[in-house]
Amino acid sequence: MSPHPPIARLRALRSVELLTPAFTEATDFYTGAWGLEAVETSADGTWLRGTGQEHHALRLTRADRAGLGRLSFAVATPAEVDEAARRLLARGIVPLTEPGDLDQVGGGYGLRFADHENRLIELSAQTWAVPPRAADAPVPAGVTHAVLNTADIDASVAFYQEVLGLRVSDWSEHQMAFLRCNADHHCVAFNQAEWASLNHVAYEMRSVDHFMRGLGRLRHHGVVPEWGPGRHGPGDNTFSYFTDPTGLVCEYTSEVAQIVEDAWIAKVWRRTPELSDLWGTAGAPSREIRRRMAGEPDPGPVAPVPARGVRA
Repeated sequence: MSPHPPIARLRALRSVELLTPAFTEATDFYTGAWGLEAVETSADGTWLRGTGQEHHALRLTRADRAGLGRLSFAVATPAEVDEAARRLLARGIVPLTEPGDLDQVGGGYGLRFADHENRLIELSAQTWAVPPRAADAPVPAGVTHAVLNTADIDASVAFYQEVLGLRVSDWSEHQMAFLRCNADHHCVAFNQAEWASLNHVAYEMRSVDHFMRGLGRLRHHGVVPEWGPGRHGPGDNTFSYFTDPTGLVCEYTSEVAQIVEDAWIAKVWRRTPELSDLWGTAGAPSREIRRRMAGEPDPGPVAPVPARGVRA
């Protein structure tokens, strides 16, 4: 048992940053076929929103290599950001940025630090509001989860439980772990792999009707699923997986299981076709989509920062 409490109460996965050497093509894909809306674009970055309330769900950043830039989580108040900084230091984790106003599109008050596999984590509060966007279109509401490949699933689960306060909802044998920060079954999942990398990012469709109409919309753009449609056992969510122009995997999903904290009991799911897809409609994932999900070894967007004091 860790002597330190989690650094904050995370409310939601707010946004994901993707690094891409195919910046123009990726921007065109996510603002066109995928259905997000650009809120701001510069020579090296595009910030895109869904129909939800977040200023942006996805940030695309021009880079020499493809990979995960950052995961941004919402906390309630600036005071919680300040307290998170103190708790990080108590664990020997030095924040990469001090708590303060974030000099970025979307604003906010926050901090950033690196996790145990050098992923960039951002905590933020008081980000900019955006005007309502019609929710009836078959396009994503926002980002709902990220699946991360890890070289040590037990260490990854321990870090995100003990440091970030996530709770394990379910396991898929000892291959995947699904973790939540709110009522959604998972906002982060870890997949045991040879190296740390991004497996995929999932975008929420507001209903199964939005999900299916969204697949039809993508088909009209010449984009067809590489695995799906189907419905997963762990999480009970619908799924269809695609590859973006960067070569990173993106998912449309809907109807993720909702957790009642006092009633939920975690399960260990067997990795069988009938549990991976309860509908039996998706078939087996192709070798190519598996390769894309494995990704390339990702050193992370920042150099490791020496720990201070005890290990996290």
